[in-house]
Order: sequence, then structure tokens, then C-alpha cells
Amino acid sequence: MNTAKIAYKPVGLLVGALSGMAAGAVFKQVWKALGHEDDAPDATDEDRRWREVIFAAALQGAIFAVVKAATDRGGATAVRRLTGTWPG
Repeated sequence: MNTAKIAYKPVGLLVGALSGMAAGAVFKQVWKALGHEDDAPDATDEDRRWREVIFAAALQGAIFAVVKAATDRGGATAVRRLTGTWPG
């Protein structure tokens, strides 16, 4: 394992945790705008329809994937700028 990969591990973990929190906040705001509710439905919410539960899960997954990809790519790019080596 090269030095850039080793140096990137703790940075990647921290950035990953922060991006997860950011994605959660983005999802809450998007859900409020789309659903006019404060909370998205859980899979076990008896009073929610299947369509609503599945849509909320798909939307949340898409937001998390986009935020994770963007932060991972940004972190890797920053490491290359600092070290001259791609960490992946």
C-alpha cells in the first residue's frame, strides 16, 4: 500500500462520516419540499402506502450515493494535489 493510500484512510473516514450527515440533512430538506412533512416514512410505518415508503427509500439512497461519490472524488483529487499520487 503506498503512502497516499495510507494518508488518505483517516481523511476518507472523516469525510465519509461528514458526508453522511450532510446527505441526511439534504434528504430531510428535499423530503419536506416534496412531501410537505417533516419526517420521511419508515418501512414499518403502518399508515404509509407502499409507494410512499419505496419512493422515500429510493430518493434517500440516490442522495446518499451522489453525496458520497462527490465527496470521495473531491477527497481523492485533494490528495493527488497534495501528494502527486492518486490514493485509489
